[in-house]
Amino acid sequence: MRISVSSDMDEPVARSLVAELRSRGHEVRTHGALRPGDDPRWAVCSEAAAREVAAGTSDQAIVCCWTGTGASIAANKVPGVRAALCTDAYTADGARRWNDANVLALSLRLTSEPLLKEILDAWFAAQASEDADDRENVAHVGRLDLGG
Repeated sequence: MRISVSSDMDEPVARSLVAELRSRGHEVRTHGALRPGDDPRWAVCSEAAAREVAAGTSDQAIVCCWTGTGASIAANKVPGVRAALCTDAYTADGARRWNDANVLALSLRLTSEPLLKEILDAWFAAQASEDADDRENVAHVGRLDLGG
C-alpha cells in the first residue's frame, strides 16, 4: 500500500512511524519535517499528504502534529478525505469501520511506540462497514465535500 506520511516535527515517534510502515511492507511518501527541504508547517504538510489520497496517488495517509488536531483539521479540508484523530486502537478501528476514514491523524505528544503499533494494527485490520446506515453517513460526508 502507498501511504503518505506528514509531520510538522522530526520527533522520534514520527521516525518510528515511517520505519514501522516500511517494515510492514508499505511504500511511504514523506512530507514536512520528515522530508529535507519540505515545508514543515502542519497545515501545509498535512494538506500535501491528504491531497495525495484525494488524487489517488496514495492509498491512505497518516498526518502528525503535536496534538494531532491541526493535522486532522487541515487534512479534512481536502475534498474526499476523511481524517480521524486516533489516540487508541479502539478509536482507530471505529474510524476505519464506521467512518471509512482514509487518513489517520496522530498526536506526536500522546503516541508512544507501543501505542503506535496498536493503533496501526487496528487501523490496518479494520474494514469499512457494509451496514446501510454507516454507508449512508459516509455518503453524506461526501456530499458535504461538494457543498451539499
